[in-house]
Amino acid sequence: MADSFNAESFSAEDKQLVDATPIWVDSDEQLVELCARWRTQSAIALDTEFMRSRTFYPQPALVQVGDGKHCYLIDNLAISNQEPLKELLQDTRVIKIMHSCSEDLETLERLLGVIPDPIFDTQIAAAISGMGAGLGYAATVSELLQIDLPKSETRSDWLQRPLSDSQKNYAALDVAWLPLVYGILVKRLREQERLDWLWEDCTAMVAAARQPESPELYYCKVKGAWRLRQNQLAVLQDLCAWREREARVRDMPRNHLIKENVCMALAQNMPKYLATLAQPGLEGKTLRRYGEKLLEIISSAAEREDLPARLSQPLNREQGEVLKLLRKKVTELAETAGLPPEILVRKKELEVLVQAQQPILEGRLTGWRRAVVGEPLLQELKELKV
Repeated sequence: MADSFNAESFSAEDKQLVDATPIWVDSDEQLVELCARWRTQSAIALDTEFMRSRTFYPQPALVQVGDGKHCYLIDNLAISNQEPLKELLQDTRVIKIMHSCSEDLETLERLLGVIPDPIFDTQIAAAISGMGAGLGYAATVSELLQIDLPKSETRSDWLQRPLSDSQKNYAALDVAWLPLVYGILVKRLREQERLDWLWEDCTAMVAAARQPESPELYYCKVKGAWRLRQNQLAVLQDLCAWREREARVRDMPRNHLIKENVCMALAQNMPKYLATLAQPGLEGKTLRRYGEKLLEIISSAAEREDLPARLSQPLNREQGEVLKLLRKKVTELAETAGLPPEILVRKKELEVLVQAQQPILEGRLTGWRRAVVGEPLLQELKELKV
């Protein structure tokens, strides 16, 4: 992919070329003109502001775009035709520079029905370049550009109108420096021969955002679900799937509907009558509204023939010792590669390797991580079992 802003010739003096003054965009005509211009570039900076306190989905409040010189705040609440922005985000000739963008992707999907592509996530790029895992935008800008960013509006009401000057300035700064950060990181990754690693991880992130997890799999996340028998797991699976779908339809947080521990208790006890359904967290208005439906779900799940398999138990003591040795190996491999260990392999991935009768590399460990960490871990496991 082509890189924008001439990353190879970047210097600190380029900071003087950036005007962080926010430019407000609230008309269809402005958006059409700007999007046409941005589609002639090889990259733009992109961010969003949203609210999400009492809803399942994020409520889009603002879209920020930086073109390397200016910062634009797109008022999606005022613009009636979002199609030019949607087409821009779908234009694969234009790289979208974002930072830690998982929630932004969800917000843009909610607003426009699309996931931007391709994405260059500067948090991922910083980690792969050896700067550290999970660096925030402010820390990344400070490290690479020696610019300190304010944190004054992190808890703002972004749906209010008009936005204050402080809010606008804060939002503009979220994209002001991303193009320059991008330029530095592209150069570093190319020198380290790791630019392909970045594109692999960002491509996987886009693919995952386009295929959200099925409601039928949510039960696997419930704490302690491994203790349940298969018939109880069937009840938990169906309860969690119903809660997930209902929360989406009603656009409300899952736990505002019914708490996870209530689903777990219902799966364990499998009550048959309203009188035995009531418990802390499922009483009063909630019980009256959902009681009959919950009993219906429990009754139907109890008769299922396609029972889910038992979930993996926590590691036993012996497996725990093996896990410790593998984590030590990961730390050694990370130090050798000059990478933060957190981006090489997740704890869950290590646990799967430890528990497998015949460990194989799957998912993320089949890409660039195979040579860096995957194959060495398989060899370590082989030696431990000898």
